[in-house]
Amino acid sequence: MIFSSELIKGTLKTIVLKLLRDHGKMYGYEITQRVKELTGEKIQLTEGALYPTLHALEQEGLLKTEVEYIGKRMRKYYSLSPVGTSKSKERISELTDFINTLTSLLDLKTRNA
Repeated sequence: MIFSSELIKGTLKTIVLKLLRDHGKMYGYEITQRVKELTGEKIQLTEGALYPTLHALEQEGLLKTEVEYIGKRMRKYYSLSPVGTSKSKERISELTDFINTLTSLLDLKTRNA
């Protein structure tokens, strides 16, 4: 089962921040492949979802970019800025709390159903 884009939308920035925190610099396609691999293909990021997220994080000052040329091809790498490093910890913690709360809520509904 592949998760819907609606479920992923609210967590995508945190997913990207966590990957970059764990792996240093990555380029877009590498991020999509790593997410697919880590989730057993349950989360498949499209370019249409990933690149606006990367650009938004860059605008927020959480990412820095670096361009490398491989032959004639340009590859843009993303990595956390110093602010992004501290913000990633906050966002991961917030998402973890949210998941724990949601788990409790769903367990409660299951028991009362």
